[in-house]
Amino acid sequence: MAWLKEVGTGLGHVWRRSLQLRVIVSTLTLSLIVITILGVVLTSQITDRLLDAKINAAVEEMDRARNTVEAQLVGAHDAGSQEQRLTDARSALSNRAGGTGSSGAAGSFESALTMVGGAPQQQIFNGPIQEVPEELRRFVQRNQVSYQFAMVSNLDGYDGRALIIGSPSAEVPTLEIYLIFLLSNEERSLSLMRGTMMIGGLVLLVLLAAITALVTRQVVLPIRSAARIASRFADGRLKERMLVRGEDDMARLAQAFNEMAESLSNQITQLEEFGNLQRRFTSDVSHELRTPLTTVRMAADLIHGSSDDLDPALARSSELLVTELDRFEGLLNDLLEISRHDAGVAELQVESLDLRMCARAAISTVRHLAKDSGVEVVVDLPEEPLVAEVDPRRVERVLRNLLANALDHSEGKPVLIRMRGDVDANAVAVVVRDQGIGLRPGEEKLVFNRFWRSDPSRMRRSGGTGLGLSISVEDANLHEGRLEAWGEPGVGASFRLTLPLVRGRKLGPSPLPLEPLLRKPSMPVELDADDNAEDVSSQPFHLVEPTKNGHSTAAETTGPADGAQPPEPGVLTEPGEKQ
Repeated sequence: MAWLKEVGTGLGHVWRRSLQLRVIVSTLTLSLIVITILGVVLTSQITDRLLDAKINAAVEEMDRARNTVEAQLVGAHDAGSQEQRLTDARSALSNRAGGTGSSGAAGSFESALTMVGGAPQQQIFNGPIQEVPEELRRFVQRNQVSYQFAMVSNLDGYDGRALIIGSPSAEVPTLEIYLIFLLSNEERSLSLMRGTMMIGGLVLLVLLAAITALVTRQVVLPIRSAARIASRFADGRLKERMLVRGEDDMARLAQAFNEMAESLSNQITQLEEFGNLQRRFTSDVSHELRTPLTTVRMAADLIHGSSDDLDPALARSSELLVTELDRFEGLLNDLLEISRHDAGVAELQVESLDLRMCARAAISTVRHLAKDSGVEVVVDLPEEPLVAEVDPRRVERVLRNLLANALDHSEGKPVLIRMRGDVDANAVAVVVRDQGIGLRPGEEKLVFNRFWRSDPSRMRRSGGTGLGLSISVEDANLHEGRLEAWGEPGVGASFRLTLPLVRGRKLGPSPLPLEPLLRKPSMPVELDADDNAEDVSSQPFHLVEPTKNGHSTAAETTGPADGAQPPEPGVLTEPGEKQ
């Protein structure tokens, strides 16, 4: 059964891929149906015509045979003479054709005669009366000329259908005359006709298949050529064109295709030149700005180092100058990194290391942002090491960007970073979640665009450049992984980074879900009048996640209990550790 399944799968694949095969099979199927219906109708009509002609000839032959038999039996009264007269009458019918069997316009036939005669009365018959059906004899005995098609056997070596016609006699009351017309000639004629029609139908089907293949070939070949050239065009061979022959519809299609390909080729070439120019311009500008930026940085550091001796307004100005220079330097670094990705020259410095180190390094980098914004970060890392083949600098940068983005949009609510690995799926996942403003439908794709902001009027607390997430998704793709986003207005946003543990192997499903499993707190938290409503310590944060044993646990960060001291905002905690 396996090979049948393979054959069926192969035939289905060929059927789906070949338009010419579908057209030929459909044409032959419809033609076969039409030919079959036509053959059945013609065979039925020809058979009816042959049998009608046979019946009319048999009725005429019966009239002549009845006259012959009555002439032989008139005047015979005793049983012996009647039996002899029946034999003579049947012989007379046979002698008309000069053979044992009789022949006439209806073809060859056998005769059977029977009557009641003698004293005492008895049935007298001559010929194969046993071949005559009893039902037909009952009709004849009621003085009706009747006929019936019946099967006969061993009648002059013939076995098959026969036309049996019977007639009573007006001169001899008990006389019954039966003529058995063999249908051998008609059956041979019908067999010859059926064979001729079958051979003709098969020849017609073969011709139709050849004609259909020829016609569809003229249509399919240009389509195949267009598909082949379009595939080459998509592979970057922009000079491929279709061959134009004639002035018919296919020629116009090829000409239109070539014009479209030429237009696309010109536009792609222009876009490539523009993109190369843009990337070169970005790279050149970034490099050219390095020198003046270094000079300005040195001067700003010198002024800032002497800020204690300056006027308070000048000291504040020097501080702002250093801050903006830091941001400007970060923007230049991001522009250079983006230009490397665009040029396709970004390379990985792969190492086998514990990814928890990258996560802790990223958390340490954003610690001051968490303290400044008053946001608590909940860290959930596995107890066992998660060793993967990654570029630690790029992975740390991705996690740093995700954490900074979450802190910037957390609205003062806690931020969670969670890491899990799955050796069977060859995947490790890091999820960063916040409970801030969230994302509107469709923004989960736009969030990775360069310089995109969901709310342009919103101030960046982290001083980001707007390129962090764009660089992050490029770094994820460089690792053959993926970076995904989810969000809901008022609920928060979730970013998931999934990377392969071993490079070169297929990346399976992510060990962590992208969408958070949130539940509402069972009891509301009451705030004291002196408490700040924006304090993170008074914001409930419930997360339900599966643990190693398959059960669910709830990691909860809530406001302080009565008499307890609230945790310091921005403290990094891990489940199971004391704050």
